[in-house]
Amino acid sequence: MNQLPDWLKLRRGEAPLVISLPHTGTDIPAPMQPALRSLWLARKDADWWIDTLYDFAGELDATVIRTSVSRTVIDVNRDPSGLSLYPGQATTELCPTTSFDGEPLYHDGHQPDAAEIERRKAAYFTPYHDLLDHEIARLRAQHPKVVLYDCHSIRSVIPRLFDATLPHFNIGTNSGLACDDALTQAVEAHCAASGLDVVVNGRFKGGSITRLNGKPEAGVHAIQMELACRTYLDEPLGAVSEQNWPTPYDPAYAAPVRATLRTILQSCLDFARS
Repeated sequence: MNQLPDWLKLRRGEAPLVISLPHTGTDIPAPMQPALRSLWLARKDADWWIDTLYDFAGELDATVIRTSVSRTVIDVNRDPSGLSLYPGQATTELCPTTSFDGEPLYHDGHQPDAAEIERRKAAYFTPYHDLLDHEIARLRAQHPKVVLYDCHSIRSVIPRLFDATLPHFNIGTNSGLACDDALTQAVEAHCAASGLDVVVNGRFKGGSITRLNGKPEAGVHAIQMELACRTYLDEPLGAVSEQNWPTPYDPAYAAPVRATLRTILQSCLDFARS
């Protein structure tokens, strides 16, 4: 590919594993900032510290793709047409105008219009997915199977999005269409062995990245992992404020789940190589 823009990060590996980090970015271009009510609010729903949690992926020679741009600018894990991935349930848009809690992100009358959304799609959404496509094709040419593992996290208690407290591990495979059952079962077994809660295709079934790229019949198996934040952070449950969110990353607190995630990624490689 041509030289990547500076916001798009690539660690290129040769193993049959691609790690996608679409929501760890917090950068918001300066021209967009005056329209926003609060930069903290605009960054509130980032997948905090997930890139740090998975920073061992390079040791497995995985390919890692990450955007440093905030999901408030554009969410590269939404349907590019703007259709909801979860019809009938609360969610946020391709270019979000509210937080997960329903708080408006923009000053009145300053939400991105159709032309601005198209500009952001061309500037950010398309390059991210083009890079994913390129790296998957590169590895698929070398390996019979490739696993795309899409990394996410979300606060454990968000009444607008789901009831009660979210399970620790939320595996999404587009209701089984995005990857082979054997891979799902292996990942689920490692989660269960941790002693924490796990659900498959519950509230989170996988976003645009999983749904667009998961093609088991073509040797590409996509799986999304949505971690409840308390799984790896000392998370304040319930409403959060600028004073207590995000919680700093604590390596000691994260160590147990990090060990589980290492076994999960190894099982993805074992599956791809089987």
